[in-house]
Amino acid sequence: MQAEANGSRQLLKVINRMALVRHLCANPGLSRADLAIAVGLTKSTVSLLARELIMEGWLAEREIVATGDMGRRPTPLLIDPNRLLLLGAEVGVESVRVVATSLTGELQASIVANYGAACTAKSCIRILAASLLKVREGLNAHQQVLGIGIGLPGGVDASRGLLRFAPNLGWRDVPFATLLQEKLANSELAGVPLFLQNEAAVAAVGEMEFNRLPGADPLLYVSISQGLGAGVIVGDRLLTGSRGFAGEVGHTVLQLNGPLCSCGRRGCAEALIATRAMLNGGSADTAQCSLSVIRARLTDKDPETLAAVTSAGHYLGVLLQNLATAYDPGSIVLGGDVVELGEPFLNSALKTLNDYAAAANLPPPSVRVSRFGANAVAVGAAALARYRLTRPALFLSDGGTAVVQTDVLHEEPA
Repeated sequence: MQAEANGSRQLLKVINRMALVRHLCANPGLSRADLAIAVGLTKSTVSLLARELIMEGWLAEREIVATGDMGRRPTPLLIDPNRLLLLGAEVGVESVRVVATSLTGELQASIVANYGAACTAKSCIRILAASLLKVREGLNAHQQVLGIGIGLPGGVDASRGLLRFAPNLGWRDVPFATLLQEKLANSELAGVPLFLQNEAAVAAVGEMEFNRLPGADPLLYVSISQGLGAGVIVGDRLLTGSRGFAGEVGHTVLQLNGPLCSCGRRGCAEALIATRAMLNGGSADTAQCSLSVIRARLTDKDPETLAAVTSAGHYLGVLLQNLATAYDPGSIVLGGDVVELGEPFLNSALKTLNDYAAAANLPPPSVRVSRFGANAVAVGAAALARYRLTRPALFLSDGGTAVVQTDVLHEEPA
């Protein structure tokens, strides 16, 4: 019983510590007194926890500027941008991208390593591990990596570290976490907490953690490249589904008996919207499905390519209409390589979406492009690590189930 009580007190302390961190991520510069009021703890508790967090590198104190006013001025607290870092990685169809960020999302380092579309899962993981270690070696010795997030191109069982199915790579049931941890054993990254999730889901987390805007909940992130997926944030929570397939909107059917999709079905959104759909009406060889080919043809004003890009944009508008109807989002964020095509693609999508809204006499949903650009998934993967580490009450079990509903428990730490 004593051990159980001690464990409960320790958990309460961790929850309270991370509540302070999350609140300062969103509201930097608060004093201890203001922070105590904001999170509902006593000032003495906040002072004690803040002292520990400063020593460990989570927080820093801002210097007070003399104003000539009488009395002692409160010291502002903020997230330390230098000592604790996060690593994030995107596993793409042909390359891996690895970044290091501060706890508030500022980019510290990044690299891209190509491996080719025919890469096996094990060889990809070997390249990923080498890239993570290369980024780590480029950081200062006094900087500590707090967590590693990985964005994967398919359905993910996060509780088991399992990549269930990556249709554009042909990978099934890959024990990704175990294989990567084996490659990182006996290195500087051995034992660092590792978190996996679908690529669009982590990009959505990045928008929530590092780029939150008022009224953006629910938030939908739609990623369009060689594949197509979505991340869904509802009530500050990432929706993953019972098997890790939530957000696989690329495999919702938009056209009966349409073009063949990588998943084996016909008429999927991916087959009508993603890169392959923009070359030769969806019949292009995968090896030719690059944005550079599409851009070159658009520059040459190739009518077939322009028609294909416009058609893909139209179907994206249809997909966004369906998602807007299903989730009534506060914000839809678009990301992925295809978004870089700009007006020929996006204008067609927005016109279709707006036409649907006008027909129903409703305002169109808010749509914007991710500010993280090509780094959106990798930065989002780093954000996933912060999301998981700073919400201990939501992830008490390996399955990530919300066992404790309260963010802050009002108890003095032991």
